[in-house]
Amino acid sequence: MRKMILLSLLASISGLAGFTALVFAQDTPPKPPMTFFVTSVGSGKGGNLGGLKGADAICQARAEAAGAGNRIWRAYLSTQGPGAVNARDRIGTGPWYNINGLRIAADLADLHGDTLELARKGNLVSRRSAVSEKGERISGGENGPNRHDILTGSRLDGTAYTSEDDHTCRNWTSETDGAARVGHHDRASGLSISWNSAHLSEGCSPTDLPTTGGDGLFYCFAP
Repeated sequence: MRKMILLSLLASISGLAGFTALVFAQDTPPKPPMTFFVTSVGSGKGGNLGGLKGADAICQARAEAAGAGNRIWRAYLSTQGPGAVNARDRIGTGPWYNINGLRIAADLADLHGDTLELARKGNLVSRRSAVSEKGERISGGENGPNRHDILTGSRLDGTAYTSEDDHTCRNWTSETDGAARVGHHDRASGLSISWNSAHLSEGCSPTDLPTTGGDGLFYCFAP
């Protein structure tokens, strides 16, 4: 008799646990799809990414390798000169999430701090959140080798430079002459902690970029 009561009690507990797990699973929202990452590798040619088209192709390839190739990916890069392109105009309107489901920014204003309130708050781009398409952290100055210089060619608001000075490695086609405007994905080191417009690189070659803490990496967004 006691055995039957015990078995009945265990069955009730088991059923309750299963029901609780089912309710919990139903109440837990699914993780948002990845729509933002830092490339785990660059082109291998420094600032020569094959232009915007080549950079987009790298974003798409890295996303496909991570199982997120069912979306159209764009590189966060500006170009200069006639027909200049603004990086902020290439990436859609948001929101954007990393591979872990963490929201990086709600929209373009949030991403770039277009209002005083948002400028104080800032987006969530950081060493912990600005991970690669594999979910791996990109090393910065505190845990070298330093790879925190991320190619953007952009001003703080995500727009292109209008000066004649090169900020885009000849519109992402040069692995020798020129320079690139870079941001710090970890918001650390140097004179600026901007994620998208911290300083100019020393050059565009695979050997020049590391001198200021870069490796030819860039941001990818799914519009």
